[in-house]
Amino acid sequence: MFHNFVKIFCKNKPTHMNKIILIALFSITFNICSSQSLNSPLIENLKKDVIYLSSDELEGRNTGTESEKIAADYIIERLNFYQVKPKGTKGFFQEFTAKINANPHTNTDAREITGQNVVGYLDNQAENTVIIGAHYDHIGYGEYGSRYFGEPDVHNGADDNASGVSVMIQLADQLKLIKDYNFLFIAFSGEEYGLYGSSFYAKNPTINLNNVSYMINFDMIGRYVDSVGLAVNGVGTSSSWKDLLAKSNENFDFKLVTSESGVGPSDHTSFYLQNIPVLHFFTGQHDDYHTPRDDYDKINFEGMQKILLFVTNLIKNSTEIENFDFVETATESKDVPKFKVTLGIMPDYMYSGKGLRIDGVSKGKVADSFGILKGDIVTRIGNVDVLDIMSYMQGLSKYEKGQKATVEIKRDDKILSKEVTF
Repeated sequence: MFHNFVKIFCKNKPTHMNKIILIALFSITFNICSSQSLNSPLIENLKKDVIYLSSDELEGRNTGTESEKIAADYIIERLNFYQVKPKGTKGFFQEFTAKINANPHTNTDAREITGQNVVGYLDNQAENTVIIGAHYDHIGYGEYGSRYFGEPDVHNGADDNASGVSVMIQLADQLKLIKDYNFLFIAFSGEEYGLYGSSFYAKNPTINLNNVSYMINFDMIGRYVDSVGLAVNGVGTSSSWKDLLAKSNENFDFKLVTSESGVGPSDHTSFYLQNIPVLHFFTGQHDDYHTPRDDYDKINFEGMQKILLFVTNLIKNSTEIENFDFVETATESKDVPKFKVTLGIMPDYMYSGKGLRIDGVSKGKVADSFGILKGDIVTRIGNVDVLDIMSYMQGLSKYEKGQKATVEIKRDDKILSKEVTF
């Protein structure tokens, strides 16, 4: 397995990896190119990006703030270093405005913000393009979407989503030798408020989306654990994905937790809605999500490197597929349900069974007040059977604040009914 790692990694980094290759040739038992080395240049680059983007100085990278602009400038500098060219509407930048609300599920008390996507391009004069995306915004001091109840504090967002941006940047280097595609790199703003940046780009593209083979999105890939696995969402959006993932995983042995749907709580959704095959990579929720505790010292950089090399291998293998077909996943509508109420839970996005498993319960919110616990599986809201997160949102969409609903949950082997008030 490790020898194949060397082949994949070193082949795609012929310039600044020469020293490492020479060392590897003289060592059978130790492979500095493998994901086991904390001293490899690749890991150091991943660390560099995550540490800077999640530093206190960037104040949580809230959309439209000066700190977010500083983060954007840093990303541009890094993409420039890897010879990625500007492909926004003004250099690397694509500006957009959006109206946001304190409550994302209503249209009251809206205020306008201005965000900036960062868009870069590796033009290989190829017929088709692959889009690589990750959102770089976060929630600042926790004014919006925080799970933290203390005094205002910087929410650094090392996993969410400095981790994804770091991998996107390093892919710009890894993919330079793959000439079968052009590559469009997009660091999205406005994701935390509701996928505003990716939605704007998908509706106002700077390239012809008809020539896009597929889109890959990284969001929260910094907490990889072997026993939990790597979530890959969107595998049903093309008939090519499942075989391609299996082939690309032969030398990596990831426990892949897959879902078919092209719709989810991240930026790949915006491209799926434009009939583009998508994959979303994700290493799971954790207790530090949307709190000031999401810091770089908890990031698994070895795991990030392994994911990066796996995706590089997947993209390389995808060049053997002549045409990527788009498949509308059968389990959902393209219309994402709008809802005004919530249970106050954190879904377990790594769960692949029927229903929606709860990965966290917010104190003082509806679920907590009515005795719903972490680990419970929501199976029904009112008359809507909950099969996945989409049907969960559909169930919530039937209710207004103050209304009552019967929520069925599975706890161990028992089905419990809870009458809740939203």
